[in-house]
Amino acid sequence: MRWVEISIRDSAIAHLDPGTLYRILRLRVDVFVVEQNCPYPELDGRDLEPDARQLWVERSGEVVATLRLLRDLVLATPGGTGHGAGVVRIGRVATAPAARGQGLATELIRRAIELAGTFEIVLDAQAHLQDWYASFGFARDGQEYLEDGIAHVPMRRRG
Repeated sequence: MRWVEISIRDSAIAHLDPGTLYRILRLRVDVFVVEQNCPYPELDGRDLEPDARQLWVERSGEVVATLRLLRDLVLATPGGTGHGAGVVRIGRVATAPAARGQGLATELIRRAIELAGTFEIVLDAQAHLQDWYASFGFARDGQEYLEDGIAHVPMRRRG
């Protein structure tokens, strides 16, 4: 077997070249809309937020895994006092079918946790991946719900 070098990268959209951005968005659409048969507006506008970051894995020039980091503002703290706090949101975690089972999403999650620093991190996991996310320190943070016919659970990792 020939060794193929992979690169883990991260960037704000404003700093991405159009070809890379296209390959990231194409992978997300291929996985979430086509493969999972969920016709929904994958391009939701949040990628354009100033704090949004794209993380991806490239192998031989192709994007084979990706996720995005967003900054969410919690408007009210428990009890309704204070100015709220920011949390980091991980979402759009996708790996190309041919690249699954190789630890690529694991490397992306580790990098996302590193980039989040001391901030809390939230995500909405597909229910069958709850234990996988728990291995990174995430804990269930609410009731299971259906999104586009797929069971999800909210999860949180304390900062």
